[in-house]
Amino acid sequence: MKRIAFFAACLLVLAGCKHNQTETNATKAVDYQQVATPAFSADSAYAYVASQLAFGNRIPGTKAWRECAEWLTAQMRRWCDTVIVQDFNATLWNNSTVPGKNIIASLQPQASQRVLLAAHWDSRSWADHDPADANHKSPVPGANDGASGVAVLMEMARVMSQMPPTVGVDFIFFDVEDQGAPEWSDANGEDTWCKGSQHWARTPHMPYYTAVYGVLFDMVGTQAPRFTKEQISRHFAPGLTAKMWNAASVLGYGQVFVNQDTDPILDDHYYVNRLAGIPMVDIVQNSGTTSFFEHWHTTTDDLNAVSPESMKTVATVVMKTLYGDYPYENK
Repeated sequence: MKRIAFFAACLLVLAGCKHNQTETNATKAVDYQQVATPAFSADSAYAYVASQLAFGNRIPGTKAWRECAEWLTAQMRRWCDTVIVQDFNATLWNNSTVPGKNIIASLQPQASQRVLLAAHWDSRSWADHDPADANHKSPVPGANDGASGVAVLMEMARVMSQMPPTVGVDFIFFDVEDQGAPEWSDANGEDTWCKGSQHWARTPHMPYYTAVYGVLFDMVGTQAPRFTKEQISRHFAPGLTAKMWNAASVLGYGQVFVNQDTDPILDDHYYVNRLAGIPMVDIVQNSGTTSFFEHWHTTTDDLNAVSPESMKTVATVVMKTLYGDYPYENK
C-alpha cells in the first residue's frame, strides 16, 4: 500500500529536504465566511464523474483512455484560455511501456502569479485490494480514486472562468498515477507510482514554470469524507496546510477536514514538492484504517462510492482559501 511502503523512505527524504520555495499569503487574516466565490454545482461535478466512467476503464493506451482524454481536453477548452496536452511514455513496474497524457488547462495564462490545482485521471489496471481474490487482476472503475478529483477540477474550472480570481490558475490532470506495482507482484519501489507527475515535475509544460502553491485532489468524493494533515503537505507547505484546515473549521467543515497530523502519503504532490519546488498540499481521503476508503483499489469503486456533497465541500474549502488570497475583482 502506498502510504505504508513509502513511510520509512519518506522520513529519510524529509529529514534532508529544505523548502524550495517560500509560501506567500500563508498567514493573511481572512474572514472566510465573507469571501465571495463562484457557485459550485455538486450535481454538475457528479455528472462529470459519470461521464468519465461511461468511457470505461481509463487505463493508459486503451480506447477508453484515448476517448476520455479527448473529451477532457475538449471540455477544458470550453472554459479555459489555453489547454496543453503533454504526451510522454512511462515504464511500469513490469518493464512494459505505456503512453501517458498530462492535460494542463489554464485561466489567465498571462498572470505572473499562479496557483496549481491537480488530480490524476487514469484508473487502476488491477483491483489488488479487492476482497475477492478472483478480482485482483481486474480493472478498477476509479470513480472516487481518480474521477472525483477530476470532476471537482472540471466544475471549478467552469465556474471560476465566469468569476476568475486575481491569480492565474492551472488545472493539471496527471496521467499514469495509479499503475504502481500491484500487491500480488514481486515488484516494489515507490517510483512505480505517479509517473505523470514525475514527468511533469522534471519537464513542466512551460519553461521555468512555477506557482505560489498547489493543491492535489485525490479520492475527494467518498460517502464519509475525512481529510487529515498529511506529513508531506505539512513539511513542504506548512502555512498552506494550516490555512486551509483553518478555513474549513471556520466554514463548519471541521469534522471533514480533521485537525490531525498523519503519516506521509506517496502521491503526485510528493514529486511536485520535491522535484518542481512548488509547495503543494494533498487533500486525500484518510479513513483512519489501513485503507484510504472502503472501495479503494476494488471493483466496487463505482458511482455508488461517490457523494456529490463531499466533492462540493472540498471545492468550497479550496475556493474560499484561494479567493481569500486572490479575490475576484469585478472591473
